[in-house]
Amino acid sequence: MVTAKRERQTIPACRGVATRLGRGEHIRVINTHGSQVVDTWAFCDPDLEEFMSMEHSRSAINNIFLRNGDTAITNKCRPILSMLEDTSNRIHDTLVAACNLELYHEQGFEGHHDNCTDNLKAAMAEIGLSAPEVPCPWNLFQHTPVDDQGRLSFPMPEVIPGCHVVLRAECACVVVFSACPWDVADSPINGPDGKAADCHFEIF
Repeated sequence: MVTAKRERQTIPACRGVATRLGRGEHIRVINTHGSQVVDTWAFCDPDLEEFMSMEHSRSAINNIFLRNGDTAITNKCRPILSMLEDTSNRIHDTLVAACNLELYHEQGFEGHHDNCTDNLKAAMAEIGLSAPEVPCPWNLFQHTPVDDQGRLSFPMPEVIPGCHVVLRAECACVVVFSACPWDVADSPINGPDGKAADCHFEIF
């Protein structure tokens, strides 16, 4: 039985958290309430200019979904995170960019709105780092179907409370999570009430 090395940590609703992983360490990301998308990034440590790339990863696995046994690679084509276990519906979006303030303004919101782009930057700053750019995230638990015409849709997550994924660091890296604040009515990616919820993670 694997024992957790560090206490369970919270990814607060609408906020981001960054943590360092050593090569070979595992992280379990838990969808505590079964209704929350978790935008996920990984940057090599200490060379933050090398980071997990969804574009390169899709090409490497010839698929738009990373599943058990698959490894995400960096923009320099090196392994960075491997999926070892998945108790969800095994669908995690790799296509959709992180939400930002400008996107919410386009949706009719005024003033400040929490967003994953700012969450990434704030989480990195909390541990004394600065993201060199905002790569496309690995949107854990987000279901983004693509129809035969190539159109995307944004239904509710199809996962149950407490489901999780286990990822292994293939190199020393900084992993950043954002409990996505998306609350646009016609794309209920965070559940029927459109409200973000806490998630959790454990490192072992």
